[in-house]
Amino acid sequence: MRLMLTKLAMLGALLVLCAGYTVAQPKTASKSAAKHRHSKGKPAKSSWKKKGQQGIAPERATQIQEALIREKYLTGEPTGTWDARSQAAMVKYQGDNGWQTKEIPDSRAIIKLGLGPNYSSQTLLNGAPKPAATTGTAGAPSTTASRGVDAGDKQ
Repeated sequence: MRLMLTKLAMLGALLVLCAGYTVAQPKTASKSAAKHRHSKGKPAKSSWKKKGQQGIAPERATQIQEALIREKYLTGEPTGTWDARSQAAMVKYQGDNGWQTKEIPDSRAIIKLGLGPNYSSQTLLNGAPKPAATTGTAGAPSTTASRGVDAGDKQ
């Protein structure tokens, strides 16, 4: 009987210790509770300026649509608005060329359509083309000014 009482006392003590251990363990907060707890105090910072291109201008949309029509990815006339039909044509064009289809339009697609920047050697070497002179004879540039000769003193 004494052995049984000892075992019963030890079992009781073990139960008390286990119960105390489970109460003492810290509880993990759920994600929604954690978000709610962090939202108190300072508000989350957000950018006041939107990043990246916000839309496609009507002139640019017309240029892109004309190029997609030329390449047979779009049918009809260019509308000048970047709509779902234009978006789908550009996705197909980029996919057919093995490019990503999440960012529309991709710079590589614009360049391949012939709408990218002009990096010809003529433009790079000489800079932007200058307008033709409207004064003078036959539009020919005068070299007398560079020699210090007055235009009225020509022989």
